[in-house]
Amino acid sequence: MSGTYSLLDTQVRNHIGFVSLNRVAAFNALNLDMVRQLQQLLDAWLTDDQVRAVVLQGNGDKAFCAGGDIRDMYHNQKAGNDLNETFFREEYALDQLIHAYPKPFIALADGLVLGGGMGLMQGAGLRIVTEKAVLGMPEVCIGYYPDVGSSYFLSRMPNATGIYMGVTGNSINAADALQLGLADWHVPHQQLAEFIEQLNQLDTSSSITDSIEQLLQGYASQSLPDTELANQQALTAQHFKHASLAEIYQSLTNQTDCSWCQATLNTLNSRSPLAMATTLELLRRGQQLSLMDCFNLERHLGKSWFNNPDFVEGIRALIIDKDKNPRWQPASYHDLDPQQIQGFFAGFK
Repeated sequence: MSGTYSLLDTQVRNHIGFVSLNRVAAFNALNLDMVRQLQQLLDAWLTDDQVRAVVLQGNGDKAFCAGGDIRDMYHNQKAGNDLNETFFREEYALDQLIHAYPKPFIALADGLVLGGGMGLMQGAGLRIVTEKAVLGMPEVCIGYYPDVGSSYFLSRMPNATGIYMGVTGNSINAADALQLGLADWHVPHQQLAEFIEQLNQLDTSSSITDSIEQLLQGYASQSLPDTELANQQALTAQHFKHASLAEIYQSLTNQTDCSWCQATLNTLNSRSPLAMATTLELLRRGQQLSLMDCFNLERHLGKSWFNNPDFVEGIRALIIDKDKNPRWQPASYHDLDPQQIQGFFAGFK
């Protein structure tokens, strides 16, 4: 059975619903139409007794999903319409649906998994990566903050590794994703097609959950060599445990003989100070909140965030004009106003 969704490839085979994001030229980036189509499809499969499990993946060999379509967001913001608010509201609802989905839900991540792609993947009950997967929340690079539930899943990563990811915007490889709790299983890229074919032949007559687990035991592993960030956990715990961006800078600066610290400082100096400081506060608050409240907090933050210029400026510099020279306001963490940062969260209940 094939679907008629213009931005999705869908089939039901062997009582499993297969859906592939299909904006290959845009690295399967999410726009409002894709979010709505995926929501409609998953709602339909939710009540379809012929669908006993769901597999979500991305078409092409470059990306599972590279996040939200930031070109759309840029033009929406410049036009002064409310489509960005609509997009985020519906995207978060989709992510929450996946987190709560009562049928086995598999995310197969091959290639880029960034931003909104992480929102789709982290809600899945089984998060499978190939060695080509690259996971990250790079929002501070464009003057934004990590969302799609990341205040929940980043804030709970060990030894402040999630704080590091959110504040720097740096991505991690598949080995780190497995080690640090952002993925469950590794299936080799070369065996991905064979693994999917085995799903087509899976025994779905009894417990499909047990059958999937047995299949994974034969095809997948739960660790990979060549971890990178996982090897730096002593450093992330030391330098990203602090409550303010100024303290993080000072901690890194004090380590004059640490090449990792210097590289991290260079990264921080290229990001939006306002976005980094707000991200740090968001993740600190998220540590104490439920998943639902984390989504609510991120949505609350978005209501006031677009009134500051860094978001449009970041997209302009990195995506539109590509001069890679964003003019952040403020330009330095020294000039941050703590009251402005706290003001973004004012009124959240």
